[in-house]
Amino acid sequence: MLKDRLYYADPYCKLFTSQVIKAAQDTEGNPYVVLDNTAFYPTGGGQPHDSGTLNGIEVLTVEELDDEIRHTLAESLGSVTEVEGVLDWGRRFDHMQQHAGQHILSAAFVELFEFPTVSFHLGKEIVSIDLDVEEVSQEQLDAVEKLANGIILENRLIEITWVTEDELHHYPLRKQLAVTDEIRLVIIPDFDYNGCGGTHPSTTGQVGTLKILSTEKHRGKVRVHFVCGGRVLQQLQRKNQELAETSTLLSAPSDGVTDAVQKLLETNHSLEKSLADAQEALLEFEAKALLNQQEQGIVKAFFTDRTVQQLQKLARLLVAEAEEIIVLLVAESTNRLQFVAARGASVETSMKQVSSVTLPFINGKGGGNDAFVQGGGERLVSAEELLALMVGSCGKD
Repeated sequence: MLKDRLYYADPYCKLFTSQVIKAAQDTEGNPYVVLDNTAFYPTGGGQPHDSGTLNGIEVLTVEELDDEIRHTLAESLGSVTEVEGVLDWGRRFDHMQQHAGQHILSAAFVELFEFPTVSFHLGKEIVSIDLDVEEVSQEQLDAVEKLANGIILENRLIEITWVTEDELHHYPLRKQLAVTDEIRLVIIPDFDYNGCGGTHPSTTGQVGTLKILSTEKHRGKVRVHFVCGGRVLQQLQRKNQELAETSTLLSAPSDGVTDAVQKLLETNHSLEKSLADAQEALLEFEAKALLNQQEQGIVKAFFTDRTVQQLQKLARLLVAEAEEIIVLLVAESTNRLQFVAARGASVETSMKQVSSVTLPFINGKGGGNDAFVQGGGERLVSAEELLALMVGSCGKD
């Protein structure tokens, strides 16, 4: 029976002895064993598996397949019939804290706002639940976090009971259950009644504390990221380290980082504007220089490592300055060619014919209209050769 499994009978069991009833290899050739009983919790219900050792050999994964709990090992146990199991207690207790904290947090959302939890994920560093709502305000998050930590501080008992389907009506369950046999309820009296197959501490106080870290929209629901117990301290240490490093980089005290970042952003915005103005002035100067080099009504040039956006700006400046010209520009990079063709207001030649002639030579794609086209493709010809093709497509040699 489920309730006889060691991880359910005594979730605080760290060391146990068990008989090997099966030793085999999975489809990938990894050795695994099945025991007559185990304290290793298998992955399930949003909670990862336990880790540890069997006879000193590392347990890599624990999963329930075909009604048997498989302990996948780093190497074979050989022909032994009895093993000593040792749990990684730090990992187990962390999972107990996070899972119990999730029950408390989910119940708090229901208690205060009737926001149901529809999924739960216990990650390596952060835990998350998905709420079946579209929005959660900061005020609601603060209220839920306060209630959850109040329940933890009260150090209430966390009770485990096994019931039949007929007995469920005696309990105000937070959500409907999918199982009908060997139903396991995790109960925080007068607060939360929930069916669950995970491991939990015996009191809420052992959860330590709970901290909501952030929220995000996920498939029409709100995902809430949080941590409990020892993970709160880990997050605090990490954030303090980041704050200290940022403080050093900004040459500002820790409590002045926000102001320093704001000043840095303002300076950066000012520098970006100055740079944009300088680039615009440089393009205008470049346009005037190119106009002086026009031949037979065509301004042509090729560049290295220019963006197509820069080519477009330069072409527009040129045709705005002289309405009787055609502008043909090419930019080359390591393995790509890009081009722009534009005409002044008094020119009748369609730039689409430039594009249609040019694109096949570079296996490219492009778009535009009679007055302005752009495109790009593979570097199958040189920039000079591409420019010559463009000139020829305009009926100029």
